[in-house]
Amino acid sequence: MVESTKEGVADHVRRFLERQNSESVVASGDLPPSWLADTGVAVVLDGPPLSVTQLDAVDATVSGCAVAISETGTIVLDAGARQGRRIISLIPDHLIVVVDEGQIVEVVPEAVARLDASATQTWISGPSATSDIELERIEGVHGPRVLDVIIVRAY
Repeated sequence: MVESTKEGVADHVRRFLERQNSESVVASGDLPPSWLADTGVAVVLDGPPLSVTQLDAVDATVSGCAVAISETGTIVLDAGARQGRRIISLIPDHLIVVVDEGQIVEVVPEAVARLDASATQTWISGPSATSDIELERIEGVHGPRVLDVIIVRAY
């Protein structure tokens, strides 16, 4: 997680993509173009909607969020503005989420109050995990294996 100004988002996105050796990134069509400026990777917009096979060939996703919860470190996506379809945050191995400081609430009930109960939601509170029959824990099974968060402050 890093803090940034609106002007610094693209620099942090570029650094995160470089760290993962990403060559491509997917985003919704309403993502601010400035977030992906000068990243040095191929930008793939999810419009028309990409297939699962096409998404699987992309290295990373850049997305906004609906709300973030400080107490739990949870980020909630609801396919709203700057997020795109739910699937684009689940297929590529690397997810970069940009959170505006005004989207941060303290506790879960505050987040629930901001959300549309009829919207499909993805709550991210840590790596997905499962255990096999021998109870060996495996992380990163469902969804991205790497999550980076940029908090945009209005300094």
